[in-house]
Amino acid sequence: MSDQPRRPAKAGKPYRRPQKDPVRILAFEALRAVDERDAYANLVLPPLLRKAREKGSFETRDAALATELVYGTLRRQGTYDAIIAECVDRPLREVDPPVLDVLSLGAHQLLGTRIPTHAAVSASVELARVVLGDGRAKFVNAVLRKVAQHDLDGWVAKVAPPYEDDPEDHLAVVHSHPRWVVSALWDSLGGGRAGIERLLEADNERPEVTLVARPGRSTAEELLREESAVAGRWSPYAVRLSEGGEPGAVDAVREGRAGVQDEGSQLVALALANVPVEGRDEKWLDGCAGPGGKAALLAALAAERGAMLLASEKQPHRAGLVAKALAGNPGPYQVIAADGTRPPWQPGSFDRVLMDVPCTGLGALRRRPEARWRRRPEDLEGFGPLQRGLLSTALDSVRVGGVVGYATCSPHLAETRAVVDDVLKQWPSAELVDARPLFPGVPELGEGPDVQLWPHVHGTDAMYLAVIRRTG
Repeated sequence: MSDQPRRPAKAGKPYRRPQKDPVRILAFEALRAVDERDAYANLVLPPLLRKAREKGSFETRDAALATELVYGTLRRQGTYDAIIAECVDRPLREVDPPVLDVLSLGAHQLLGTRIPTHAAVSASVELARVVLGDGRAKFVNAVLRKVAQHDLDGWVAKVAPPYEDDPEDHLAVVHSHPRWVVSALWDSLGGGRAGIERLLEADNERPEVTLVARPGRSTAEELLREESAVAGRWSPYAVRLSEGGEPGAVDAVREGRAGVQDEGSQLVALALANVPVEGRDEKWLDGCAGPGGKAALLAALAAERGAMLLASEKQPHRAGLVAKALAGNPGPYQVIAADGTRPPWQPGSFDRVLMDVPCTGLGALRRRPEARWRRRPEDLEGFGPLQRGLLSTALDSVRVGGVVGYATCSPHLAETRAVVDDVLKQWPSAELVDARPLFPGVPELGEGPDVQLWPHVHGTDAMYLAVIRRTG
């Protein structure tokens, strides 16, 4: 018999224990980790799902629902916050974060899924009873009943300012992005309303899982034999897993012969590998190699040509991830933990250098939706000097006649063209190379000489690449 005290029951209404729903409890735990520990959902969720499967409490459809609840809630957080704010009697900052997480999960079920209204409300209230207690569950019930009075379009019409009055704020609420991010993306994209709306919509779509077949160890043909696998759009090494395919179930991925890598990331590595260089082509450098996706592809491409790759990563634990990604590469390579702004190698040591610099990550908001709420405009001030320093190091590290690829997973102009322009002013013996021919078959690459990929145009993360040749 349980030694837990029974809660007092109201006359005529016996106390009922809350029903534990493993799917929604897991989704709540993931959201709490994102909020409390600044964790990323794509790192938190897989171990939670694995643990649930090991307990035998999860089926495939349960994992799919939990994943949708977590990512859908994070992507639409800004819109849901605006809606919930209309339904509570206090500023949102005065609502306890765990309560707000339950409300947001409930709002997503009501407004962003096909779950029936009654089921969405009752499941959210039961979750609140389990994780918050009966008192706050009543508050959740009252708020979600108000949320249920309109569908998403009805709420958006109610809480978003008219486009004509404030275009950026309208788009921020409708498409669930911070206003400053909307402004930055619009500046980078240029053009009118249609393009920015398509981009913001693409940021809120669930991205397909894309695999890379590492040359010399696997092939796209092998990966295409997997169920739900289809060929990539642009990279000859890319294979997409449609219908929620699980990478961990693919033999080549488990064995390290293939990996998970966005097609835009693959294209950047391929572009650097295919730039013509004058003279020898024996030593390549990935100067910001963590966590290892581009390094693994570059090392395999280098091996095909008899070249070697040095993969350098400042953070030792990330250098460990690089070493794991490169293990089994068919040719010579080396992984080191080193600061790219104070390199241990001699100037002019390399024929090709990739610097995929740390950045705000605004180009990967499909995969890391929480990043849009975590980043601040002032973050650019912190990244700017580092990005310029790393590009300068790259130019110093490459020999005359060799090439540097400056890459970011951000389309923000302060992290792309502004960095390249500033550094080139200090390097008269370097010149931009037209990178567009290095992306064969890929349309709408802009006016050049640099290349900006886009989720809504190319189906990739918003990767940026500038290719620079050292001339003296």
